[in-house]
Amino acid sequence: MDLFARHKELLNLIGQKKRITVTELSEALAVSEVTIRKDLNRLAHQGYLRREHGYAVLLESADVANHLSFNHERKAAIARLAAASVCDGETVMIESGGCCSLLAEELVKTHRHITIITNSAFIAAYIRRQNDAHIILLGGEYQHDSQVVVGPMLRRCVEGLKVDKIFIGTDGRDDTGFMTNDAARAKATQTMAAHARNIVILTEAAKFHQEGRIPLVSYADIAMVYTDDGLTASEQEEMRERNVPLTLAHCR
Repeated sequence: MDLFARHKELLNLIGQKKRITVTELSEALAVSEVTIRKDLNRLAHQGYLRREHGYAVLLESADVANHLSFNHERKAAIARLAAASVCDGETVMIESGGCCSLLAEELVKTHRHITIITNSAFIAAYIRRQNDAHIILLGGEYQHDSQVVVGPMLRRCVEGLKVDKIFIGTDGRDDTGFMTNDAARAKATQTMAAHARNIVILTEAAKFHQEGRIPLVSYADIAMVYTDDGLTASEQEEMRERNVPLTLAHCR
């Protein structure tokens, strides 16, 4: 396993456990603890994690670039699946998040004449070098960590707009629907969603085990959920019982 692959697997393991010992990482990757400590020091310096004595700890950050580092293959598989639902020449709204950022990239790489309306400055910058990228960046109050815009100005920016689909990320769910951890972002997303005919959720299966703080979208309003095959049989059955359409990306 080369250095890049090892770092990617390290980040995946830390993302799953949130807090993991150096010994566990050494055993999982079959390398010495000395090597693991060097890797962790480098990744901590790059801002991907925090070091504690004998442990590596996931950074709880809204930074999208940080989120992209974890479970990248699963996020990319979900994005590819969702991109197949979009036609050439279509205009879509895309909210912030790791899966959503990779969806935007996939669309401008594989589709022609796509227009992306977003409140994510990160997404706008992430795909800016693609030749066929047509981006409409909404205005509003800028959140530095998440790199999105929110607030009353955003509401005025979307007036008169209508698209077929909006793609939304999530921080978790409860008995009523999917959730987020930021009230201002929840309001901005709901404002955008009011101008879309179909609300589409993009999320890793791991988020089904988490619960956010703020309601985002109810199950009844969801047109499709794209997630990965880490979803358990009972979770799939629950979505069927709630009449939530579900499409799984095969990652194993």
